[in-house]
Amino acid sequence: MSVALAIFPALLLLLLLQLMDTFKLVKVAAVLASIAAGVLVALVCLPLHSWLNDATAMHLTTFTRYIAPVTEESLKALVVVLLLWRRRIGFVVDAAVHGFAVGTGFALAENVDYLSHLTSAPLLLWFARGLGTATLHGTLTAVFAIVTKATLERGERRLWIAAAPGLALAIVIHSLFNHLVLPPLAMTLLVLMVMPWIMIVAFQRSERATRDWVGAGLDLDIELLDLIKSDLFTSTRFGTYLNELRARFGGVVVADMFCLLRLELELAVQAKAMLLARDAGLEIPVTPDLHASLQELHALHSSIGRTGLLALHPLQVSSDRDQWHRYLLARARVVHDSAP
Repeated sequence: MSVALAIFPALLLLLLLQLMDTFKLVKVAAVLASIAAGVLVALVCLPLHSWLNDATAMHLTTFTRYIAPVTEESLKALVVVLLLWRRRIGFVVDAAVHGFAVGTGFALAENVDYLSHLTSAPLLLWFARGLGTATLHGTLTAVFAIVTKATLERGERRLWIAAAPGLALAIVIHSLFNHLVLPPLAMTLLVLMVMPWIMIVAFQRSERATRDWVGAGLDLDIELLDLIKSDLFTSTRFGTYLNELRARFGGVVVADMFCLLRLELELAVQAKAMLLARDAGLEIPVTPDLHASLQELHALHSSIGRTGLLALHPLQVSSDRDQWHRYLLARARVVHDSAP
């Protein structure tokens, strides 16, 4: 019973988040990887805290109130930052699921460590740790991920600046929790009352953002793709700008730039169509030439070079989220290729 109370509540809440995700963008394997990352963070924090506590000779209560929240939330946040940096998170809901998974993994490892030292503790303690502390760890990392992703979507391109408000908020809430301003049972109930509302708001926000991006973005991408394929392209600002670049990069590189614009739009249309089908409860297969298209995309980036890509930036019709859809399509291709 102690093991069940210490471990399973957070896992059940994480499963609930997965079931609430309409688009199912975060696969089970990715969730398990985030849980494993959270476990690793906890295994790093245990010796780190032991060393810091000995080095500072700080009272344990003071340490848990002011030092532990900083180290724990910062290291958990680092996992989410790496996922954002690698474009593995496309929407706020993805950030919430990954963040909660990292926090869940951390709490699982921490509670197992407590179990190994407090085998005769009362069930009320494991209730507080399993439903209170574990939920808190998951929620705080999810809050950090939500705030950071939302800040990036509002236009902040520097990841470290976007991460600062969410990290500060998580540290402050964690520190207040460790101050035990309320009895442990009351704190547990407070966490359980607040956490669902945070997740519901995040999911509703993400659902709206996803549908807006899929609906309006798909229409725009199709119009731009039709324009690029038409004879009128040379008279547009896209065609005029590419023609001006011939003086700097030569015809071959400019032709590759044109192909890159076309290919990015084709991939964006396919990714948005896939999400639109999922929203309707359907799962459409990827196109047979997707593998070749992704390889061509990589080859075009290499041939154009960093300077050429910077020169092409004013014409980019894709955003950071559209960069993420390449990962979505590549992952869908792997699933499609492995199917019988």
